[in-house]
Amino acid sequence: MTGNLPGLRSPGYIVLSISALLIFWQLLAVEVVQNHFILPSFTDVVFAFYNLLFAGTLPMDFAVSMVHFFIGLGLSVLIGVPAGILIGWFPIANRILDPIIEIIRPIPPLAWIPFAIVWFGLTDLAAGFVIFIGAVFPVLVNTYEGFRNIPRIFVEAGKMLGCTSNASLIRHIALPAALPHLASGFRVASGVAWMCLVAAEMFGVSRFGLGQKIWWYYNLHQMDNVMVYMLILGFVGLFIDYLFRSAMNRTLLKWREGEVN
Repeated sequence: MTGNLPGLRSPGYIVLSISALLIFWQLLAVEVVQNHFILPSFTDVVFAFYNLLFAGTLPMDFAVSMVHFFIGLGLSVLIGVPAGILIGWFPIANRILDPIIEIIRPIPPLAWIPFAIVWFGLTDLAAGFVIFIGAVFPVLVNTYEGFRNIPRIFVEAGKMLGCTSNASLIRHIALPAALPHLASGFRVASGVAWMCLVAAEMFGVSRFGLGQKIWWYYNLHQMDNVMVYMLILGFVGLFIDYLFRSAMNRTLLKWREGEVN
């Protein structure tokens, strides 16, 4: 409805919208709810953020969560892309591996938490493993779809131009053609990885982290601190999504704007 009204996306409207939300939040918490445990006010959260930043463990929790995130997401890309190429390009590999993948894929990542703790203990690798389980399948499935949907004429043209082996066809024909699917898979995987990170930390895989502290401060009935960590999770997740979209457009999808040399 607002696609032809770019002015509505201007900074002024954004500031106005956020300001109205903060005022409504403050009035609702102070004048209506009047219970800091049920709904802390905006000013309570601001003061809590200041205390957590300079006298609490917020910086360490943020750093630990980012380590968990990049371990899990990095492993998902390192394993998901080659596996997707394998089953997407070679029919025999698809017939052999597809039943195994379809059995494991529906298992929720949180169901792996007991094994993550048993195998890796309360370590960064345990949290990274749970995140990997959640993020690897979006990467794998999108890579598979990208390779399965390559027009046959591309492959035939590549053979006529000298790409006679599977390796050269994958490198020069299939992989560039599948890049939009890969970019989509990376973006979805980053969002899933962030959600799995919070859940894994909340369920005790790590002693530190943004998700772990939400549960910790809930048990202490310090809901203003809980709200601080929730908001940080939201803003960091938004920034990660923006970063991935920007990076994909500048690298993998750069050809769409005719900027490839």
